[in-house]
Order: sequence, then structure tokens, then C-alpha cells
Amino acid sequence: MLAGSHNGFNILFVLDCHIASCFHEPYLQGITNWKKDHGCLYAFPGQACTHGPIVGGAFIQLYGIRSGIRLAFIVALIMGLISLLMQQMLIKEDEKKKDVSLQAEKNPFRMLTIMSPSLRNLLISDIMIRFCEQIPYAFVVIWCLHHAGVSPVQFGILTTVEMVTAMLIYIPVAYLADRGSKRPYVVVTFLFFSFFPLAILFSRSFSLLVIAFILRGLKEFGEPSRKALIMDLAPEEKKAGMFGAYYLVRDIIVSVAAFGGAYLWSLSPATNLITAFGFGILGTTFFFIYGKDLS
Repeated sequence: MLAGSHNGFNILFVLDCHIASCFHEPYLQGITNWKKDHGCLYAFPGQACTHGPIVGGAFIQLYGIRSGIRLAFIVALIMGLISLLMQQMLIKEDEKKKDVSLQAEKNPFRMLTIMSPSLRNLLISDIMIRFCEQIPYAFVVIWCLHHAGVSPVQFGILTTVEMVTAMLIYIPVAYLADRGSKRPYVVVTFLFFSFFPLAILFSRSFSLLVIAFILRGLKEFGEPSRKALIMDLAPEEKKAGMFGAYYLVRDIIVSVAAFGGAYLWSLSPATNLITAFGFGILGTTFFFIYGKDLS
């Protein structure tokens, strides 16, 4: 990226959002209502995510690709160090909730042996959906700049549109999901993931890309419900360990998508995006057939 990659500024707002989210992540251990509380916690960091894309795009526009990317990384690094310092100062461990009688599982892969079939089906479908997301992930910015002809600042605006959309739906959707089954919200979320690559494929102007990025923001529609479902389906005494094992296995497998995505893009952008769409539909269909709620 420091050598002048065209999508380097994209990392700025990714880091910006990640930093804001990580700052609130420790609080997730103590929340009692995963759907509503998750929506509230992630709506607030979402406000920070709306600034990063525009700032990153402005750096590129004003200082050029190489200098702009380097400046973006310097700012992101400073923000990261400040957030780590604030995290250590402000987040305190609740000593009253410690239970020395419970021993944590040291081997996360051993958790897979006690994973319920319902949670395993959610994991399988989630892996396919993340393939749909990650196969074109690094190339979306290239498509926007070189195929749709938008500027770096316009791409920053598009990403802000995505973040604002996600932020606006977090709390109301979490509230509605709390009143019924989580499964329909997860299915709808997976559909939004699936159709974004197809929307990008047919977006050749800024106005069409705005619609596509609103669709991308809507993928957060059922994220509070999906994470709450993971916790519901995990064993009562091993919820934290199962949650970590779930993400560890998912992300290790999905990391392959980065290499596959590069190869598919080298064949053609359409091949990359259509393949991603195919994985999304496959994952959605799998969960629709085999996915179950706690009830």
C-alpha cells in the first residue's frame, strides 16, 4: 500500500471502523440482551466510520496516491495508539463476575467437538457468505475508480453512505428482532450480502453506485440477530469460548478468499463478482434450508 496502491486509502476507513469497534468490544462480555445492546454499541462507533472514508479520499485527492496513502496510514496509526491507551485507562474488569471454578478451554478447536448441529449449520452458511463478501472486497475500490470512473473523494462518500445506512438500521432492527425469531433477519442479511456483487457489476455511474452501497450497508440488517443466535446456540458455560472458536474457524477458512479473489479478478472482474454472488446464494439457501433458531 505504501508503494502507491490504488486501494490503499480504503484501509484508512477500515482501520477507523475497526478501532472504534474494538474500543467497545470488551463491553460485549457483560451485556444481557445481545440484539438490542449490540445494536446500540455498534451504532455509536458507526458515527466514526462515516468520517474515515471522506478523510481518506481527500488525502488521495489532495496529495496524490502515494503521499495520500502514507498520510492516511500515519493518521490511522496515531488513532490506533490513542484508542489502545484509552481502552487500558477506561475499561475496567468486573471483579465481582469472576468465577475461578470455571476453567477456560485452551484449545479453541476442541470447542468444535461440542458445537451443536444448528450452530455448525450457521457456521457453514456464514463461511459461504463471507466468501461472497471477501472475494471482491479488495477490488471494489478498483471497480469504482477504473470502471465506474468515480474520484477518490466520491468513493469516500460512497463508503460513508454505506456506514450511515448500517448505522441507521442497527437499533430499530435489533429492537424488532428482539420481539421474535432471529432466523428471518439472518436470511435477509445473507441476501443483502449476496446481491451486492451483482449490484456492483451493473453500476457504471456514481448514482448507481450510491444504490449499490446502500445495499451494502443493509448487510448489517441482521448482524445483531446473527451474533445473538451464535450466543443462544452456544453451550451455557462455554459461550465466550464458542464465540471465539466460531470466528477463528470462519476467518481462517475465509482467508483463502483473498487469493481466490485475486485469481478470479485476473480472469475478469465479471468472473470475480459473479462467483461471489454464487457463493452468497449458496450460503443463503443452505441457511434457509438447514438453519434453525433456538426454539
